[in-house]
Amino acid sequence: MPFVNIRLVKEVIASDPEGKKAAIAAKVTEAIRDATGLGDEDVWVVFEEVLARDWYLGPTNVETRRKG
Repeated sequence: MPFVNIRLVKEVIASDPEGKKAAIAAKVTEAIRDATGLGDEDVWVVFEEVLARDWYLGPTNVETRRKG
């Protein structure tokens, strides 16, 4: 059973978190289903939301990079 862990910057989906997660999960599930022949219920998708200030690219966090 495939397990997909998606980490994303929380602010990216802030305008509609449930709707955006549902859309992403549907497309990821479809891709795995089509590639493997498994059923939708066999694909697990988990989201981890990280604040922009806690996600770093090298020494600088995403929040700071977006401001700059």
